[in-house]
Amino acid sequence: MNAILRPIAPPVDLGSASAAQAALRTFWRLSDAWKLDPAEQTTLLGIGRTTLYQWKQGKVNGALDRHVLERLSYLFGIFAALQILLPGSERAAEWVRKPNTAPLFAGRSALDRMLGGQVADLFVVRDYLDAQRGGKS
Repeated sequence: MNAILRPIAPPVDLGSASAAQAALRTFWRLSDAWKLDPAEQTTLLGIGRTTLYQWKQGKVNGALDRHVLERLSYLFGIFAALQILLPGSERAAEWVRKPNTAPLFAGRSALDRMLGGQVADLFVVRDYLDAQRGGKS
């Protein structure tokens, strides 16, 4: 018997303005949970202040740049991993800002590391959390 696998829902078109708006709504919720200020938001997204304020006003014209999508993917993964490791948004938000003795952080917070400005800074925090929850090493 040959079974044909079909997706449960149609794939999301990441190139659409509606997908961009949905991703940004999720980012605003993450920003609220982590109490991110505009400077932190622009650094994490790799965008300028003007773009940030346009997006906050809902002025998203078309798709998000692939580099922004990559950053959002890492941030959403970090957020999700923290929800698994530290259930309760307050504990997760505290962890993001709390100094960390793990060698990766060298006494600084995970947010400090993520604010290095490079996509790699987001990647290493995501990778660290995945390893902590047994996702990969």
